Amino acid sequence: MELKKDFGNFTEVFLWRVERSTDLPALRYKKEGKWLDITWNQFKNEAIKIGKGLINLGIENGTKVNVFSGTVIEWPLIDIGILFSGGIVVPIYQSNTADESYYIIDNSEAEFLFVENNDLLNRLDPVREKMSRIKKIILMRGEPEKKDDMVITLDELKELGKDGKPEDFKDRGIAKKKEDPITIIYTSGTTGVPKGVVLTHDNILGEMITVIDTVLAKTKEQEKERLAEGDVSMMFLPLAHVFARAVHWIGIYVGLINAYAEGIPQLMDNIKEVRPHLMGSVPRIYEKVYAKITGDVEEAGGLKKKIFYWSLKMGSEVSRRIEAKQSIPPFLQFKFNIARKLVFNKLKEAFGGRLKFFLSSGAPLAKQIAQFFHSADIFIMEVWGMTELTGAATGNRFDNFKFGSVGLPYEGIEIKIAEDGELLVKGPIVMKEYFKMPEETAETLEGGWMHTGDIATMDKDGFIYITDRKKDLIITSGGKNIAPQKIENMIKTDRYLNQIVVVGNDRNYLTALITLDYEEVEKYAADKGIKYSSKDELADNPEIYNLIKSRIEEYNKNLASYETIKKFTILKGELSQEGGELTPTLKLKRRIIEEKYMDIIDGMYQG
Repeated sequence: MELKKDFGNFTEVFLWRVERSTDLPALRYKKEGKWLDITWNQFKNEAIKIGKGLINLGIENGTKVNVFSGTVIEWPLIDIGILFSGGIVVPIYQSNTADESYYIIDNSEAEFLFVENNDLLNRLDPVREKMSRIKKIILMRGEPEKKDDMVITLDELKELGKDGKPEDFKDRGIAKKKEDPITIIYTSGTTGVPKGVVLTHDNILGEMITVIDTVLAKTKEQEKERLAEGDVSMMFLPLAHVFARAVHWIGIYVGLINAYAEGIPQLMDNIKEVRPHLMGSVPRIYEKVYAKITGDVEEAGGLKKKIFYWSLKMGSEVSRRIEAKQSIPPFLQFKFNIARKLVFNKLKEAFGGRLKFFLSSGAPLAKQIAQFFHSADIFIMEVWGMTELTGAATGNRFDNFKFGSVGLPYEGIEIKIAEDGELLVKGPIVMKEYFKMPEETAETLEGGWMHTGDIATMDKDGFIYITDRKKDLIITSGGKNIAPQKIENMIKTDRYLNQIVVVGNDRNYLTALITLDYEEVEKYAADKGIKYSSKDELADNPEIYNLIKSRIEEYNKNLASYETIKKFTILKGELSQEGGELTPTLKLKRRIIEEKYMDIIDGMYQG
């Protein structure tokens, strides 16, 4: 598949794709139990109505527009509509509180606000009076529950722009220069106030072209892994995050059908119905699938367990040879084919049966999980990037990968590692600036290199290994520098654990806060005859504590003495976005967690 590369802006990319794929499906969504398609031409026409409607409401070139919504079918239509109108898209996570949302609305200087539904609209009630710059709120779904002169529906906005034509935008989105901003994406604020990352058309074009040159495999042997026009991509990650937005942009470029899941609870059912060729996810989803599969096998026991682990062993031997670029002996290939029929094909069918590969980003993927899926003939292509890099800067390849690494730099991207281990990046994907933060911009882009804040190593073949965030490194009172993510990624694959936070800065040993995978722990309790009346009581049970202790001790055997977990506490419930402990992409807010559980942590260092 030959793809054009000389575009003046991203608007040109979208119109080029519409011209090539006019009546083919572009978007897919479920309504009243049926999956429906929107063609590329319909996509364009709906976006034109939205863009012209915004112009009739008074939007100017360069006006900021917030989108406060989950990942729903209206999102991409609004995204391109704002692009046509000359506006700049500023997304807000669906999970944000009123105060968090107001910070972005106010800091971005937005004048228009799209809100998914009445629930999110009502969430903004405590800050509505302060939103003096907002000229109009557009409700994306349903009718307003109460009379509100500031609010119109998306249908009413489209009615305002129903006579719009592409030429109406010749001085707007169509005329944008490469250096013009296209979006401002706020970081999730793991260590402080969110920063508005200004990305330009040139950034998007750079990301789109450099990534797809890698993802579109070149060799004949990899023909089955190629992404092609009409392939289906499953969308469920928040479009307020750069990872999902990058998949959205690349989908437009390649001509993928972006299918929108109904939600996380329905995701596996939607996958079976849509049968995607590609899905991007944060590692947490793969971790949960891994825990579910291995937990079910352990519970089944007997012959099923023996067949599964024999098959996994065959898969592991094949996987290891592929990773090492070695040939596969005929007898091993024969046994692997049997393993496919007995186990792996069933697993692949659970993902629809057409999957070419998974994408993983947003946090480190445990090596054990990557190897497990590859052994089962499912490739998780781990990539690394950040909002400030428009998405991915490095990635593994189909024919050149190393588990545990985040791959090699994409073409046109320069990488180097500073003396203190920080990963530095240069290339067309590097952001323009932090919005209204000149000092932070200068510090981050010092010397023409993007200072990522990630600590990394590079092997002799150029593969990058992210060890931790610079600000997350634990320095013990004994002077040992410890990367907590490495330890957490290893331990959290355990079937009985849900989450783990390693603690120990300025202390003389490491401790951990742990939450349980209650589904697996309840199975264990039933098997052992442990009585309990609630999950909280189960978390407090001494037998469960001893179970987790024995698991931690097993993992400690693979760690240096100063890296081992000496004490731990089982928390009731789990860490969550609502509790303020996780970002919308499920990253730990370490500072907040340590402040919130300071008494518990201090208790583990007494005596």
